Amino acid sequence: MPEPQPPKPWMSGGGRVPEDGAIASTGMGGAMDLAMSEGETLERTPGGPEGTGPQEKPRSLWSDAWRDLRRNPVFILSGLVILFLVVISLWPSLIASGNPLNCDLAKAQEGSQPGHPFGYDGQGCDVYTRTVYGTRVSIAVGVCATLGVAILGSVLGGLAGFFGGVWDAVLSRITDIFFAIPVVLGGLVLLSVVTSNTVWPVIGFMVLLGWPQLSRIARGSVITTKQNDYVQAARALGASNSRLLLRHITPNAVAPVIVVATIALGTYIALEATLSYLGVGLKPPTVSWGIDISAASAYIRNAPHMLLWPAGALAITVLAFIMLGDAVRDALDPKLR
Repeated sequence: MPEPQPPKPWMSGGGRVPEDGAIASTGMGGAMDLAMSEGETLERTPGGPEGTGPQEKPRSLWSDAWRDLRRNPVFILSGLVILFLVVISLWPSLIASGNPLNCDLAKAQEGSQPGHPFGYDGQGCDVYTRTVYGTRVSIAVGVCATLGVAILGSVLGGLAGFFGGVWDAVLSRITDIFFAIPVVLGGLVLLSVVTSNTVWPVIGFMVLLGWPQLSRIARGSVITTKQNDYVQAARALGASNSRLLLRHITPNAVAPVIVVATIALGTYIALEATLSYLGVGLKPPTVSWGIDISAASAYIRNAPHMLLWPAGALAITVLAFIMLGDAVRDALDPKLR
């Protein structure tokens, strides 16, 4: 009786397995190359170039927001308008070569003329030049007031929302008191005793009455953010309060503050014009849209161009910032995605 032959190494499992172990049976009649290098194996995975392509790096809220903003025509249009306003506020001589304080009474209330497309005001000053130079004051007041309100309100509201307790209760009652003060009436009372012709009293008044709104927004955002799992995990790992605020809470709670501050910037520009129109804001010889609108209101029937151009510039500026704020809100709000 012949002796049983040992099984051949390449016939095991129904598939050919060379002695070097390069080919292995798949168990279903197929074979798999075991001698592939690690690099080849990675290249043939679904995430490699032979599969569905390399996996994308996870995007953050800010990268997603910027991608959405670049595709939003409202953001592009308002951004271009604001960029133009900022440029002419820094360098008004680029489009207006005259002096806004040079006036000729002989040309008072005259209409459009060559070289003076907006005509002249009641003092014989070029309306076009004054409208261009008025951009500088309005943008400066709006930006400075917004920065002051955002910084003060965010710090106070963020600390109150993070620590809570007595500090939160006291700040809430203080904000209630400020919310009870009418803004225009408060301006009439506080600014009527100021004799300075600079913009700083107006900016200080806006910061004084504007921070409670940003404070409540920041407080609510911090309270919501500090309850997230990653904040609790960082606290459990021993992170200090300063690290929690700066590294984990602030980057994720600042989005609502940015949205409200952007919209509020246009509101502060309109508020400055309102106070200047009422005679308690900026005062001559400062060039301001509110001052020009106030001076032109008495001549609205005989020379409507004196009122039309500065009022139109004010409306376009405020609208641009409000549109920008709406676009930023839509991009930063995950619920609207």
